[in-house]
Amino acid sequence: MSQATEPLLGPKRQRELLNYIRAYGTGSVNEMARLLGVSTSTVRRDLNDLQERGLIERIHGGAAPLSDDVEPLRPLREIAFAEEKRRIGQAASAHVADNSTILITGGTTTESMLPYLGAVRGLTVVTNSLMVVNRLAQYPDLEIIVLGGLLRRTEMSLLGHLTIAGLGEFGIDQVYSGAFGIDPEIGVTGTNLSETQTDRSLASSAPKLIMLADHSKLAQRGPARLVPISAIDTLIVDDGAEAEALERFRAAGVTVETC
Repeated sequence: MSQATEPLLGPKRQRELLNYIRAYGTGSVNEMARLLGVSTSTVRRDLNDLQERGLIERIHGGAAPLSDDVEPLRPLREIAFAEEKRRIGQAASAHVADNSTILITGGTTTESMLPYLGAVRGLTVVTNSLMVVNRLAQYPDLEIIVLGGLLRRTEMSLLGHLTIAGLGEFGIDQVYSGAFGIDPEIGVTGTNLSETQTDRSLASSAPKLIMLADHSKLAQRGPARLVPISAIDTLIVDDGAEAEALERFRAAGVTVETC
């Protein structure tokens, strides 16, 4: 995991702490101090201030969110579990066959597989993410198909009726997706209710759904149910996941790959 090169100051630091806690459902003092490049005492003071403002709840060793009114931002998600995501992306790329058509949804975890796709021959990538498009554009032999739709600027992704309608035009072999949370009982969950139908349609657009998740995603649930556990073919997760949790996924019929 990368450490911030320059400590953030004051309100911006507290905002990033709040975004991190909101995105991951919890946060430890030590982890957040390492990410932001500040001392643990500074993080504790910020957390105490956020608690006094009614935005979080202090728990042993860290904090948990009280409300859902903060939209998770990309900067901390991009550096959180960076090494784990790199391994997950590399492992996921090994599942991509030559001359296949795959769909990659937006997100910092799925984007971790992009650097490894340039060597796949005859590959076509369908996506609703402009971030994915931008990062794959450097590979001249790779075909890219962009689904249309309404732009969600914070994530640079497209959603809505046009996105869903476009899926019917292609024969997709595999879907590679991340999620806010993955649970062995209720399946894949998200936090943005306005994207629920788009996310469901993307996940079900191919016979094989491969989920990419760092271990923190196995410990949290979002309010929106996206796809049931029975829809997941393979879960690729880093080796920080608890063995008991992984066994529950296997018992539910999911192929689990750790890296």
